[in-house]
Amino acid sequence: MKKIYYLSTCNTCTRIINELDLPEGFQLQDIKTEPITEQQIEDMRARTDSYENLFSKRARIYKELGLKEKSLSENDFKNYILEHYTFLKRPVILFNNQIFIGNSKKTVEAAKTAIHA
Repeated sequence: MKKIYYLSTCNTCTRIINELDLPEGFQLQDIKTEPITEQQIEDMRARTDSYENLFSKRARIYKELGLKEKSLSENDFKNYILEHYTFLKRPVILFNNQIFIGNSKKTVEAAKTAIHA
């Protein structure tokens, strides 16, 4: 699978996609206009340790809802991501059986290396 879940209005996502110099065959899904399905989040979860790894604690709504003070379960993380796109740590890059989550320099470099190996 060659897919990227991203937000078209996010400059960081756009910069990373351009930086990756994607070969043909990649599918891009703008999570704002095409929400993530339960099957898609479960596929992502199968490639990482937890739903929490996919969850963005930097989202403004995270603070607004006071979630920082709550103890969230794996199911809570999953449901919040499905409920509102801003809770997905972006971008999420699926390449073959690998997953790259977020925009850290290390993650982007690892994705670039895997894609162009």
